[in-house]
Amino acid sequence: DEGNHGVRLSKQIVEVAGKCMEKNLTTLGPKVLPYTEQAKVAFSIVAKKLSKMLPSAWKEALGSVKIYIPDFKTGIDHFCLHAGGRRVLDGIEKNLKLTPAHLKASRQALYHYGNTSSSSIWYELRFMELNQELRRGQRILQLAFGSGFKCNSAVWICLRPRHTHGNPLADEE
Repeated sequence: DEGNHGVRLSKQIVEVAGKCMEKNLTTLGPKVLPYTEQAKVAFSIVAKKLSKMLPSAWKEALGSVKIYIPDFKTGIDHFCLHAGGRRVLDGIEKNLKLTPAHLKASRQALYHYGNTSSSSIWYELRFMELNQELRRGQRILQLAFGSGFKCNSAVWICLRPRHTHGNPLADEE
């Protein structure tokens, strides 16, 4: 025994998390994104495949064709993201091109409760319910990472906005 105790996360965890998130969002995208965003993705995939068939001189002149990364803000109104640390949130914010306002609930959960792993998304949902203007029909994405390495998501639709008085979770009479 070398006297080492606890858990050690390798630097590869960010890369692994990114790949898991990409796979998850690739599956989720067609269910939540508008057709315009889906068309941009499809067009970029076709353009990339066609560019591989071009003569070398044309490839150099045109440069490499990149696959379009869809704007999830076009299909999702609010985001509850795994608050596993500041760097995790910064990375998701950058890759999904989110604004600080989109991550307010996630950063508040991290600040008030610390890294509670994937359960942070429930604290974030409660924060949104109490502090943000949720409107009927808006979509909320919950995205969390788990052991093994897993990435899971759920999309909720606001059916009833918060009342301006009383407990928003109370049953109506």
